[in-house]
Amino acid sequence: MVTALHSSAAGSAPTFTHAAEAFLAAHTRAGAWSPGTVVKYGQTLTGLAAKLAAGPVERSVAALDTPAGAAALETAFTDAYGALAPATRARHLAALRSALDWWRTVAWMTGDPTRGWARPKISRDDSRALTPDQIAALWRLEVTVREKTLWRLLYETAARATEILTLDVADLDPVNKRARVVSKGGDTEWVYYQTGAALLLPRLLAGRTRGPVFLADRAPTRAVPGLDLCPVTGRARLSYRRAAELFEHATRPLGASGADEAHGWTLHQLRHSALTHDAEAGTNTPMLLARSRHASMRSLERYARPGPEALARHAAATDPARRRQH
Repeated sequence: MVTALHSSAAGSAPTFTHAAEAFLAAHTRAGAWSPGTVVKYGQTLTGLAAKLAAGPVERSVAALDTPAGAAALETAFTDAYGALAPATRARHLAALRSALDWWRTVAWMTGDPTRGWARPKISRDDSRALTPDQIAALWRLEVTVREKTLWRLLYETAARATEILTLDVADLDPVNKRARVVSKGGDTEWVYYQTGAALLLPRLLAGRTRGPVFLADRAPTRAVPGLDLCPVTGRARLSYRRAAELFEHATRPLGASGADEAHGWTLHQLRHSALTHDAEAGTNTPMLLARSRHASMRSLERYARPGPEALARHAAATDPARRRQH
């Protein structure tokens, strides 16, 4: 298909949909991308194709060199991804620009219709830790036992989401309430959970003794590596992307205001919150380092920063006027 489409460069350029297919196929065949990357880029371009249907750009990507085509693309992108969180919007924009770069190399277009677009601002957020009240509200949500167990494990262990999602049943040590994870640096380490997760795990596993702890909702539609397939149910391991989407959607009603309310929370906030709450409770630095498994105090600093509520309690408790009243 790519060869046939390349020949059209001398004449008319292909449709947006066909150009997207050629772009993805070229990178898949070259082995430049992982299957997951191809899927993500494909989702971006498919979403845009739906918004551009029946317009000049769908008929020919060469229309992107015209003011009307560039305006149509900007409108389509805004309609499809403008309401998403800045980081997600930036990812979609990067995928689109990668496709545009490739289309220029095969001479289907010459300009950059995204020139002048403002890159979504991903600001540093010092208040990423959830409050204890927000964590309590999270536990009250009516969700599946899989989600309850995943969220509990993330908070109680202060582990990274990828570490917990890659757990197999054999990695669990329920007697000692711990789980064996492969850390960010590749080391095998233990993380420790508490009663909340310990009570939920048997319900989740329902007698399973092999395979991934966290499973997708249904059997896979394409080939899955054996390590990521449950031999009992035939279902694949729950992906990070799907777990993050479910968490973000479920927590939208719990957001206090603004972006939280519109976009919900991230799985990483559970790790951040656990370490912050430990620091607020007076946990010493060596224990925080051991629990977070950071190599240095510098890496831990942004997690172990007390939140606004803790600072308010400290100010109230050390207020000289309060001491005189007592």
